[in-house]
Amino acid sequence: MPGRPSTGGAGPQLSSERCSEVGVFGLGAIAHMVLGDKMGSYLGVNLGFGFGVTMGVHMAGNISGAHMNAALTFTNCALGRMSWKKFPVYVLGQFLGSFLAAATIYCLFYTAIIDYSGGRLTVTGPTATANIFATYLPDHMTLWRGFLDEVLVTGMLQLCLLAITDKGNNPALQGTQALVIGILVVIIGASMGMNSGYAINPSRDLPPRFFTSLLAGAHRSSGYCLVQPTPVSFLWVPYIGGPPLGAYLGAIIYLIFIGSSIQQEPQNHLCCPRPCLTQPMTSSLTLSLCPRQQTFKSCPTLK
Repeated sequence: MPGRPSTGGAGPQLSSERCSEVGVFGLGAIAHMVLGDKMGSYLGVNLGFGFGVTMGVHMAGNISGAHMNAALTFTNCALGRMSWKKFPVYVLGQFLGSFLAAATIYCLFYTAIIDYSGGRLTVTGPTATANIFATYLPDHMTLWRGFLDEVLVTGMLQLCLLAITDKGNNPALQGTQALVIGILVVIIGASMGMNSGYAINPSRDLPPRFFTSLLAGAHRSSGYCLVQPTPVSFLWVPYIGGPPLGAYLGAIIYLIFIGSSIQQEPQNHLCCPRPCLTQPMTSSLTLSLCPRQQTFKSCPTLK
């Protein structure tokens, strides 16, 4: 939830949310780690995704809010910060950007992928390459543990994002939000990314899965195949269902335990005896938990 969406039309917001294509930095870092033989590292993956997010916030922060994450968009809508009508527009833009990012990385590293895998594109095994594009649970994780892991990690992301952007608290300095948000992603990956790969974003994980599924069909006709065992094929559940729930819970926790504790500036009721809401983009739940979300019109001084 880096920022509020602008009041512009759906076209600019759709285009700006396609900045999810900055995911090429993260996917490219994974490609280096998988294919490069000492040319990449897990730290490099975290830096690629983190500073890729920083670039995305710089590109679209003042246009769409630069969500780049369907879970954050869902939470914005659920808390009344933006209209549900914009939800499909945002998610479509995010999915297009993420799909294009996967396609870009595949084209860029095509020869390296074929050389590494021997032409057999697989999800599991010593020469698996599907993990370049999407996240998969390791052997020590079960489906439901993966689900809970994504709920927790995405909740931490949303909780910290609200702290970074909350002007009533102690937000990041003006002009540094993009950098701080990128650092947040790096920290999350470095500290909580081992179990499930910290997808924390349906828009980052699902479109590349569609892309690899298309590759499976295309490569079968030319002698290649993308082997996806049945148990693994259901592993998108924690990555698609967990993040929206986690983001919503993280926002609620922030509003209850932190937002409601922040001191409010006293209102001059002689000047504004009947304050009026300008743009009531908050739900009754949000207002009851965090009343400072209300903004008021300036009222003329009483004679």
